[in-house]
Amino acid sequence: MPSSTAQDRLPPAPYAYQQLRDPAEEAKAKALMETLRCLVCQGQSIADSDAPLAGDMRHEVRTKIAAGESPDAIRKWLVARYGNWVSYDPPFDAATALLWLGPLLFLALGGWLAFGRFRRGDADGEGGA
Repeated sequence: MPSSTAQDRLPPAPYAYQQLRDPAEEAKAKALMETLRCLVCQGQSIADSDAPLAGDMRHEVRTKIAAGESPDAIRKWLVARYGNWVSYDPPFDAATALLWLGPLLFLALGGWLAFGRFRRGDADGEGGA
């Protein structure tokens, strides 16, 4: 039996679906969970995902919040454990530079191509009269 199937049969971690008793702590945990990507679903935050791994991550977040850890410290711990992919807002570094600069490069390329196309169109229009 594959290990992933065996893991799905384990009961969920206690805080996977149970909120913290302190509303302020739960609000902090919820705000952090909404900024973390589910590694299984990839399109959902761990707050919205029903994947077992997301439940384990929610449990870790709530347990660490209840223990008094700051959301920033928890985020750093999760990034160290799972990589920058876990965050919806990855930092700017060598590994993510293309992610951040790619849209600007495509915009500049599109502008350059459009400018060349319009300029060529103007030159074609002037010679026909």
